[in-house]
Amino acid sequence: MLQFRFSSVLKELFQSNLKRPLTGITRNKTSLPIHYCSSNASLDVQVSFKLKLLHAGVHRPLLCAAPGTRTYCTKTEGAAIPVTESAIPVTDQEKKDETAKEAAAEKRRKAGILPSLEDLLFYTIAEGQEKIPVHKFLTALKATGLRTGDPRLKECMDTLKVTLKNTSDGVMLDRDLFKKCVQSNIVLLTQAFRKKFVIPDFQSFSSHIDELYESAKNLTEGQVADYIPQLAKFSPDLWAVSLCTVDGQRHTVGDTKVPFCLQSCVKPLKYAIAVHDHGTEYVHRFIGKEPSGLRFNKLFLDEDDKPHNPMVNAGAIVCTSLIKQGASNAEKFDYVMNFLNKMAGNEYVGFSNATFQSERESGDRNFAIGYYLKEKKCFPEGTDMTSILDFYFQLCSIEVTCESASVMAATLANGGFCPITGERVLSPEAVRDTLSLMHSCGMYDFSGQFAFHVGLPAKSGVAGGILLVVPNVMGIMCWSPPLDKLGNSVRGIQFCTDLVSLFNFHNYDNLRHFAKKHDPRREGGDQRQFTFGPMDYESLQQELALKDSLWKKVVPTDCHEDSSTTVVYRMESVGERN
Repeated sequence: MLQFRFSSVLKELFQSNLKRPLTGITRNKTSLPIHYCSSNASLDVQVSFKLKLLHAGVHRPLLCAAPGTRTYCTKTEGAAIPVTESAIPVTDQEKKDETAKEAAAEKRRKAGILPSLEDLLFYTIAEGQEKIPVHKFLTALKATGLRTGDPRLKECMDTLKVTLKNTSDGVMLDRDLFKKCVQSNIVLLTQAFRKKFVIPDFQSFSSHIDELYESAKNLTEGQVADYIPQLAKFSPDLWAVSLCTVDGQRHTVGDTKVPFCLQSCVKPLKYAIAVHDHGTEYVHRFIGKEPSGLRFNKLFLDEDDKPHNPMVNAGAIVCTSLIKQGASNAEKFDYVMNFLNKMAGNEYVGFSNATFQSERESGDRNFAIGYYLKEKKCFPEGTDMTSILDFYFQLCSIEVTCESASVMAATLANGGFCPITGERVLSPEAVRDTLSLMHSCGMYDFSGQFAFHVGLPAKSGVAGGILLVVPNVMGIMCWSPPLDKLGNSVRGIQFCTDLVSLFNFHNYDNLRHFAKKHDPRREGGDQRQFTFGPMDYESLQQELALKDSLWKKVVPTDCHEDSSTTVVYRMESVGERN
């Protein structure tokens, strides 16, 4: 609930009808009742459909999205703005009329009569105070899941630093200074504070993740991999979980900043790069799509003399040979690193030369697989097998942290767009095929069990990592070196199993008549009172999107002559409606 004071002139505006026809909006018969709530009296007032005081004056036309379309946040020189997949056609005359109305509304807004998005954001955080402590804004921002280091908020944070240096106390922001700081990123900030991200109640969700982490931390089973000497040096007590949603919400717990090698977790990533470059048909001339039913390092091919899939060693070695064919290993390595940096939103991606040397010195089995593949003519013509094996060992030795790897997983969950940069990294075809094979073949000999119990695409590695993707929701990286007898992280498997036991993330959790689990994608336990009066629901949604406020529904209380009357605003999350 947000409280602030309005003058008597604002009262008159609330009681007037602003006659603004909505253009390009389909109307239906659906109606909803509207009430005003007062801190002084319980008064129900029927309000005309055309009363849109808070919405008419906010100059944000690009916030309007046509029904049934999804908006994407794209970066321009000035700010991040959403772009819809389709737009409502508008005539020249309608454009002129709308421009004139918006100009008049902007003039009234600048005169201080109508609040802007920046104003409403200030009032939300200030809670009746005239100034905001900077730490309060940053704490509120963190509660939404956004980080101050988010690349999309760079302009806001840079302006905030400069502004604070010029203030008298260096910690407080009045309304004008606050608006100056947030205006360049107001669309993203508005979405965050309106709880319009994929996980609306992110604090509650994060607390559940922490509980699952602590539960798995108590496990002591498993052995750290020692067949690669460098891996044996990691402590069995290391345990980390990091997640990134498709909207860029972040949460980490444990040893999330400790670098470790991707090992087999790089297999789906380089397969995605190969499909992105060459297409599915070309890649699968050389590699199959079926689970092998065998150990990941077996010298075995399918009936067509092809590796079974790109998630076992034989398939991964052939997949490596498809990347940047004809280039030197140095050029190939830089090419893959560039892709991975983009997938990670330019967060940490490194290389462990010690692990690379250790891999090469102890890689007799992979050399045997390489020669077997060469004998069966599994490589593209002209491939230098020994050079490809060097490149294969290099890619296994690429380092990440849990935090950077979770952004990579989120890029897959987000259809190839990096959530924290908005950049398209992989084609939809590459993402679809990668997730399909991760789901069926990604967990070594445990792939069937994992698909059955967890029901999500994942890839494990002998360094102890599990790259988990919840499509359209988030990417997760779990890391703990102790492995079970099948080569999967003991704590990571437990965390993934518990996650799906609590939340409805399993692919088949949402079938009709199925026992319902908790859905963090819905804002729960927030039944806020007030309704809308007789009006077309779709038109209402269009108008609120066009002239946006911080809430889905905003209605003032009864305003009295006394200028000290407290005006209370309530917000309600409408949710999906058919």
